[in-house]
Amino acid sequence: MLLTIQPQWALLSGILVLVVTSVLFWPSSGLVARWRKSRWNTKRVLIEDALKFIFDCEYKNRPCHLSSVAGNMHISTDHVTRVLEHLQKMGLVYAQPDTDQFHLTDAGRSYALQVIRVHRIWERYLADETSVRIADWHGAADQMEHQLTPAQADQLAARIGNPVFDPHGDPIPTSKGAIPEQTGRTLSSLKEGDVARIVHVEDEPAAIYEQLLALDLYPGVQVYVMDVTDDKIVFAANGEECVLTPFFASNLTVELASDQPPVHEKMPVLASLREGEQAEIVAISPKCRGQERRRLMDLGFIPGTIVEPLLRSASGDPIAYRVMGTTIAIRESQAQNIFIRPVQNAKAS
Repeated sequence: MLLTIQPQWALLSGILVLVVTSVLFWPSSGLVARWRKSRWNTKRVLIEDALKFIFDCEYKNRPCHLSSVAGNMHISTDHVTRVLEHLQKMGLVYAQPDTDQFHLTDAGRSYALQVIRVHRIWERYLADETSVRIADWHGAADQMEHQLTPAQADQLAARIGNPVFDPHGDPIPTSKGAIPEQTGRTLSSLKEGDVARIVHVEDEPAAIYEQLLALDLYPGVQVYVMDVTDDKIVFAANGEECVLTPFFASNLTVELASDQPPVHEKMPVLASLREGEQAEIVAISPKCRGQERRRLMDLGFIPGTIVEPLLRSASGDPIAYRVMGTTIAIRESQAQNIFIRPVQNAKAS
Protein backbone atom coordinates (compact mmCIF):
# COMPACT_ATOMS: atom_id res chain seq x y z
CA MET A 1 0.00 0.00 0.00
CA LEU A 2 1.48 3.34 -1.05
CA LEU A 3 1.61 6.16 1.49
CA THR A 4 0.32 9.37 -0.03
CA ILE A 5 1.20 12.84 1.28
CA GLN A 6 -1.50 15.44 1.28
CA PRO A 7 -0.60 18.57 -0.72
CA GLN A 8 -1.10 20.85 2.28
CA TRP A 9 1.38 18.85 4.36
CA ALA A 10 3.92 18.98 1.57
CA LEU A 11 3.44 22.73 1.37
CA LEU A 12 3.83 23.16 5.12
CA SER A 13 6.95 21.00 5.12
CA GLY A 14 8.44 23.07 2.32
CA ILE A 15 7.68 26.32 4.14
CA LEU A 16 9.19 24.94 7.33
CA VAL A 17 12.39 23.94 5.53
CA LEU A 18 12.55 27.39 3.92
CA VAL A 19 12.10 29.15 7.27
CA VAL A 20 14.75 27.03 9.00
CA THR A 21 17.15 27.58 6.12
CA SER A 22 16.54 31.34 6.23
CA VAL A 23 17.06 31.50 10.01
CA LEU A 24 20.34 29.64 9.68
CA PHE A 25 21.83 30.99 6.47
CA TRP A 26 20.32 34.43 5.75
CA PRO A 27 23.35 36.47 4.56
CA SER A 28 23.23 39.38 7.01
CA SER A 29 21.15 38.25 9.97
CA GLY A 30 21.10 34.45 9.92
CA LEU A 31 22.50 32.49 12.84
CA VAL A 32 25.53 31.39 10.85
CA ALA A 33 26.21 34.98 9.72
CA ARG A 34 25.84 36.22 13.30
CA TRP A 35 28.16 33.50 14.60
CA ARG A 36 30.79 34.40 12.00
CA LYS A 37 30.41 38.11 12.82
CA SER A 38 30.71 37.43 16.55
CA ARG A 39 33.78 35.30 15.97
CA TRP A 40 35.37 38.00 13.82
CA ASN A 41 34.53 40.70 16.37
CA THR A 42 36.23 38.67 19.09
CA LYS A 43 39.25 38.19 16.84
CA ARG A 44 39.31 41.91 15.99
CA VAL A 45 39.24 42.85 19.68
CA LEU A 46 42.29 40.64 20.30
CA ILE A 47 44.06 42.16 17.30
CA GLU A 48 43.39 45.72 18.42
CA ASP A 49 44.28 45.02 22.05
CA ALA A 50 47.60 43.51 20.96
CA LEU A 51 48.38 46.51 18.75
CA LYS A 52 47.56 48.90 21.61
CA PHE A 53 49.88 47.10 24.00
CA ILE A 54 52.78 46.92 21.55
CA PHE A 55 52.38 50.64 20.84
CA ASP A 56 52.39 51.39 24.58
CA CYS A 57 55.65 49.45 24.99
CA GLU A 58 57.28 51.35 22.13
CA TYR A 59 55.95 54.71 23.36
CA LYS A 60 57.44 54.08 26.80
CA ASN A 61 60.66 52.55 25.41
CA ARG A 62 60.01 49.14 26.93
CA PRO A 63 60.72 45.81 25.24
CA CYS A 64 57.63 43.95 24.06
CA HIS A 65 57.99 40.20 24.52
CA LEU A 66 55.59 37.40 23.71
CA SER A 67 55.05 36.74 27.42
CA SER A 68 54.32 40.42 28.20
CA VAL A 69 51.68 40.58 25.44
CA ALA A 70 50.06 37.39 26.77
CA GLY A 71 50.12 38.73 30.33
CA ASN A 72 48.56 42.04 29.38
CA MET A 73 45.80 40.39 27.35
CA HIS A 74 45.20 37.61 29.92
CA ILE A 75 45.43 34.82 27.37
CA SER A 76 47.80 31.88 26.94
CA THR A 77 51.09 32.22 25.09
CA ASP A 78 49.82 29.72 22.49
CA HIS A 79 46.78 31.90 21.86
CA VAL A 80 48.76 35.14 21.67
CA THR A 81 51.25 33.43 19.33
CA ARG A 82 48.42 32.80 16.87
CA VAL A 83 47.25 36.41 17.22
CA LEU A 84 50.75 37.78 16.56
CA GLU A 85 51.24 35.43 13.60
CA HIS A 86 48.01 36.79 12.14
CA LEU A 87 49.20 40.36 12.72
CA GLN A 88 52.45 39.58 10.90
CA LYS A 89 50.51 38.18 7.93
CA MET A 90 48.46 41.39 7.91
CA GLY A 91 51.66 43.44 7.79
CA LEU A 92 50.95 45.18 11.09
CA VAL A 93 53.68 43.65 13.26
CA TYR A 94 57.14 42.22 12.75
CA ALA A 95 59.37 40.14 15.02
CA GLN A 96 62.87 41.28 15.85
CA PRO A 97 65.32 38.68 14.48
CA ASP A 98 66.69 36.13 17.00
CA THR A 99 64.44 37.45 19.80
CA ASP A 100 60.85 37.15 20.90
CA GLN A 101 60.36 40.93 20.75
CA PHE A 102 57.72 42.47 18.53
CA HIS A 103 57.41 45.88 16.87
CA LEU A 104 54.75 47.73 14.91
CA THR A 105 55.05 48.45 11.23
CA ASP A 106 53.95 51.90 10.02
CA ALA A 107 50.55 50.42 9.18
CA GLY A 108 50.35 48.79 12.60
CA ARG A 109 51.23 52.03 14.35
CA SER A 110 48.55 53.89 12.38
CA TYR A 111 45.94 51.26 13.28
CA ALA A 112 46.95 51.29 16.95
CA LEU A 113 46.70 55.09 17.13
CA GLN A 114 43.16 54.96 15.71
CA VAL A 115 42.09 52.61 18.50
CA ILE A 116 43.89 54.67 21.15
CA ARG A 117 42.32 57.89 19.84
CA VAL A 118 38.82 56.45 20.21
CA HIS A 119 39.61 55.14 23.70
CA ARG A 120 40.95 58.45 25.01
CA ILE A 121 38.26 60.59 23.39
CA TRP A 122 35.61 58.38 24.94
CA GLU A 123 37.26 58.65 28.37
CA ARG A 124 37.29 62.43 27.99
CA TYR A 125 33.65 62.37 27.00
CA LEU A 126 32.75 60.29 30.07
CA ALA A 127 34.74 62.63 32.32
CA ASP A 128 33.35 65.90 30.98
CA GLU A 129 29.84 65.04 29.88
CA THR A 130 28.56 62.27 32.15
CA SER A 131 28.38 61.24 35.78
CA VAL A 132 30.10 57.88 35.25
CA ARG A 133 32.41 56.99 38.16
CA ILE A 134 36.09 57.77 37.61
CA ALA A 135 37.04 54.14 38.22
CA ASP A 136 34.67 53.03 35.43
CA TRP A 137 35.98 55.30 32.65
CA HIS A 138 38.70 52.95 31.46
CA GLY A 139 36.53 49.83 31.30
CA ALA A 140 33.79 51.63 29.37
CA ALA A 141 36.32 53.07 26.92
CA ASP A 142 37.87 49.61 26.47
CA GLN A 143 34.56 48.44 25.04
CA MET A 144 33.78 51.54 22.97
CA GLU A 145 37.21 51.64 21.29
CA HIS A 146 36.21 48.57 19.26
CA GLN A 147 32.84 50.01 18.21
CA LEU A 148 33.30 53.65 17.19
CA THR A 149 34.58 54.34 13.68
CA PRO A 150 37.29 56.99 13.15
CA ALA A 151 34.64 59.29 11.62
CA GLN A 152 32.40 58.90 14.66
CA ALA A 153 35.38 59.59 16.94
CA ASP A 154 36.11 62.79 15.02
CA GLN A 155 32.49 63.91 15.43
CA LEU A 156 32.59 63.22 19.17
CA ALA A 157 35.92 65.03 19.54
CA ALA A 158 34.51 68.10 17.78
CA ARG A 159 31.44 68.00 20.02
CA ILE A 160 33.54 68.18 23.21
CA GLY A 161 36.00 70.77 21.92
CA ASN A 162 38.73 68.61 20.34
CA PRO A 163 40.56 67.86 23.62
CA VAL A 164 44.32 67.32 23.58
CA PHE A 165 44.58 65.13 26.69
CA ASP A 166 42.39 62.47 28.24
CA PRO A 167 41.37 62.83 31.92
CA HIS A 168 44.34 60.72 33.06
CA GLY A 169 46.83 63.05 31.39
CA ASP A 170 47.53 60.90 28.31
CA PRO A 171 47.82 62.78 24.99
CA ILE A 172 45.03 62.10 22.49
CA PRO A 173 46.38 61.24 19.01
CA THR A 174 45.17 63.54 16.25
CA SER A 175 42.95 62.25 13.47
CA LYS A 176 46.09 62.11 11.31
CA GLY A 177 47.93 59.91 13.79
CA ALA A 178 50.23 62.51 15.35
CA ILE A 179 51.07 62.15 19.03
CA PRO A 180 53.68 64.04 21.11
CA GLU A 181 56.64 62.22 22.61
CA GLN A 182 56.28 61.12 26.21
CA THR A 183 57.54 63.60 28.78
CA GLY A 184 57.97 63.55 32.53
CA ARG A 185 59.33 60.87 34.81
CA THR A 186 57.90 58.41 37.28
CA LEU A 187 57.31 59.42 40.87
CA SER A 188 59.47 56.48 41.92
CA SER A 189 62.50 58.16 40.30
CA LEU A 190 62.35 61.27 42.50
CA LYS A 191 64.65 61.91 45.44
CA GLU A 192 64.07 63.45 48.84
CA GLY A 193 63.29 67.16 48.68
CA ASP A 194 61.96 67.11 45.10
CA VAL A 195 58.79 69.07 44.32
CA ALA A 196 56.80 67.90 41.32
CA ARG A 197 53.36 68.01 39.72
CA ILE A 198 51.45 64.89 38.64
CA VAL A 199 50.82 64.96 34.90
CA HIS A 200 49.58 61.41 34.34
CA VAL A 201 47.99 58.62 36.35
CA GLU A 202 48.23 55.13 34.81
CA ASP A 203 44.79 53.50 34.84
CA GLU A 204 46.00 49.90 34.54
CA PRO A 205 46.01 47.64 36.42
CA ALA A 206 42.64 48.63 37.89
CA ALA A 207 43.53 47.58 41.46
CA ILE A 208 46.49 49.97 41.59
CA TYR A 209 44.54 52.76 39.88
CA GLU A 210 41.73 52.58 42.42
CA GLN A 211 44.23 52.81 45.29
CA LEU A 212 45.78 55.91 43.73
CA LEU A 213 42.31 57.42 43.40
CA ALA A 214 41.64 56.64 47.06
CA LEU A 215 44.71 58.75 47.92
CA ASP A 216 43.27 61.68 45.90
CA LEU A 217 46.12 61.55 43.39
CA TYR A 218 45.22 62.94 39.97
CA PRO A 219 46.78 65.19 37.28
CA GLY A 220 47.56 68.63 38.63
CA VAL A 221 48.31 67.62 42.22
CA GLN A 222 51.62 68.85 43.65
CA VAL A 223 53.80 66.31 45.47
CA TYR A 224 56.70 66.96 47.85
CA VAL A 225 59.02 64.00 48.45
CA MET A 226 59.84 63.61 52.13
CA ASP A 227 61.69 60.28 52.24
CA VAL A 228 62.88 57.62 49.80
CA THR A 229 64.03 54.09 50.65
CA ASP A 230 64.38 50.88 48.68
CA ASP A 231 60.88 49.73 49.62
CA LYS A 232 58.86 52.96 49.88
CA ILE A 233 58.56 56.59 48.89
CA VAL A 234 56.95 59.03 51.33
CA PHE A 235 55.54 62.27 49.98
CA ALA A 236 53.04 65.00 50.78
CA ALA A 237 50.05 65.62 48.46
CA ASN A 238 46.95 67.70 49.15
CA GLY A 239 48.28 68.35 52.65
CA GLU A 240 48.33 64.64 53.47
CA GLU A 241 51.25 62.25 53.92
CA CYS A 242 51.18 59.39 51.40
CA VAL A 243 53.29 56.25 51.30
CA LEU A 244 53.68 54.11 48.16
CA THR A 245 55.92 51.26 47.13
CA PRO A 246 58.22 52.04 44.18
CA PHE A 247 56.06 49.75 42.01
CA PHE A 248 52.89 51.72 42.79
CA ALA A 249 54.73 55.04 42.51
CA SER A 250 55.87 54.10 38.99
CA ASN A 251 52.23 54.41 37.90
CA LEU A 252 52.40 58.16 38.47
CA THR A 253 54.16 60.40 35.94
CA VAL A 254 55.35 63.77 37.22
CA GLU A 255 57.18 66.86 36.05
CA LEU A 256 59.64 68.58 38.36
CA ALA A 257 58.48 71.94 39.72
CA SER A 258 61.59 73.06 41.59
CA ASP A 259 60.60 76.71 41.09
CA GLN A 260 57.51 76.19 43.27
CA PRO A 261 57.62 75.99 47.06
CA PRO A 262 56.13 72.82 48.53
CA VAL A 263 52.59 73.13 49.85
CA HIS A 264 52.48 71.50 53.28
CA GLU A 265 49.01 72.56 54.38
CA LYS A 266 45.82 71.09 53.03
CA MET A 267 43.58 73.67 51.39
CA PRO A 268 40.31 73.96 53.35
CA VAL A 269 37.12 72.80 51.67
CA LEU A 270 33.59 74.15 51.82
CA ALA A 271 32.39 71.20 53.91
CA SER A 272 34.65 72.36 56.77
CA LEU A 273 32.96 75.77 57.02
CA ARG A 274 30.72 76.26 60.09
CA GLU A 275 27.54 78.29 60.52
CA GLY A 276 28.33 81.96 61.04
CA GLU A 277 31.56 81.72 59.03
CA GLN A 278 32.09 82.98 55.51
CA ALA A 279 34.60 82.07 52.83
CA GLU A 280 35.62 82.86 49.29
CA ILE A 281 35.55 80.03 46.77
CA VAL A 282 39.05 79.47 45.38
CA ALA A 283 38.51 76.54 43.02
CA ILE A 284 36.64 73.33 42.34
CA SER A 285 38.77 70.22 42.62
CA PRO A 286 39.84 68.76 39.23
CA LYS A 287 38.45 65.40 40.29
CA CYS A 288 34.94 66.92 40.20
CA ARG A 289 34.13 66.74 36.52
CA GLY A 290 31.40 66.59 33.92
CA GLN A 291 27.77 67.29 34.75
CA GLU A 292 28.41 67.60 38.48
CA ARG A 293 31.08 70.28 37.94
CA ARG A 294 28.89 72.25 35.52
CA ARG A 295 25.91 72.04 37.90
CA LEU A 296 27.95 73.47 40.79
CA MET A 297 29.17 76.32 38.61
CA ASP A 298 25.65 76.99 37.32
CA LEU A 299 24.49 77.23 40.94
CA GLY A 300 27.09 79.95 41.61
CA PHE A 301 29.95 77.95 43.16
CA ILE A 302 32.61 79.72 41.12
CA PRO A 303 35.98 81.28 42.14
CA GLY A 304 35.59 84.62 43.87
CA THR A 305 32.08 84.00 45.19
CA ILE A 306 31.44 84.48 48.93
CA VAL A 307 29.54 81.59 50.54
CA GLU A 308 28.07 81.04 53.97
CA PRO A 309 26.61 77.84 55.47
CA LEU A 310 23.05 78.35 56.74
CA LEU A 311 21.67 75.00 57.76
CA ARG A 312 22.44 71.29 57.90
CA SER A 313 19.68 68.77 57.46
CA ALA A 314 18.78 66.50 60.37
CA SER A 315 21.07 63.79 59.00
CA GLY A 316 23.86 66.31 58.39
CA ASP A 317 23.60 65.98 54.62
CA PRO A 318 22.78 67.95 52.47
CA ILE A 319 24.00 71.37 53.62
CA ALA A 320 22.33 74.66 52.70
CA TYR A 321 24.56 77.61 51.72
CA ARG A 322 23.88 81.22 50.87
CA VAL A 323 25.38 81.82 47.42
CA MET A 324 24.82 85.06 45.50
CA GLY A 325 21.79 85.91 47.63
CA THR A 326 20.18 82.50 47.08
CA THR A 327 19.96 79.50 49.37
CA ILE A 328 21.43 76.40 47.68
CA ALA A 329 21.60 72.89 49.17
CA ILE A 330 24.35 70.52 48.03
CA ARG A 331 25.65 67.19 49.26
CA GLU A 332 28.60 67.10 51.65
CA SER A 333 30.56 65.02 49.12
CA GLN A 334 30.19 67.91 46.67
CA ALA A 335 31.23 70.47 49.29
CA GLN A 336 34.37 68.39 49.87
CA ASN A 337 35.42 69.21 46.29
CA ILE A 338 35.13 73.00 46.64
CA PHE A 339 38.28 74.72 47.91
CA ILE A 340 37.82 77.91 49.93
CA ARG A 341 39.68 80.76 51.60
CA PRO A 342 38.07 81.83 54.92
CA VAL A 343 37.28 85.56 55.13
CA GLN A 344 36.25 87.87 57.93
CA ASN A 345 33.74 90.71 57.94
CA ALA A 346 32.62 89.77 54.43
CA LYS A 347 29.08 90.16 53.27
CA ALA A 348 27.53 87.35 51.32
CA SER A 349 26.78 88.28 47.74
